Amino acid sequence: MPAVDVVDETFLAVPPPVVKAAFVNRDGWRRMWPDLTLEVYADRGDEGLRWTVRGALTGTMEVWLEPVLDGTVLHYFLRADLPGAAGAREIRRETTRRQFAAKNIAFDLKVVLEDGRRPGVPPEPKP
Repeated sequence: MPAVDVVDETFLAVPPPVVKAAFVNRDGWRRMWPDLTLEVYADRGDEGLRWTVRGALTGTMEVWLEPVLDGTVLHYFLRADLPGAAGAREIRRETTRRQFAAKNIAFDLKVVLEDGRRPGVPPEPKP
């Protein structure tokens, strides 16, 4: 079992293809996970991506995009190990750091992708 196991869910009031577009650009990966090297091993279309992870951690990561109502639940999974022999305290600290980072990524996407849309208000049609 991996030492670092992070699971997160966030609702975004945009359809899955819009969320997926935020994850297909490799330049965006460097901004979201600057200390990780990612390699796609499964592109699941509008359902998301799965990566192998190297660098500060070694393991796997996934974003699963689940269509719900008029939006998407962004499910995030990170299962990885720290290099070398890590103690319990270091593992807890790294897990907490990655949990906060996952939520920050999701909230940043909400701000950009929802473009000010208020809860319960239908999306504005684009010209």
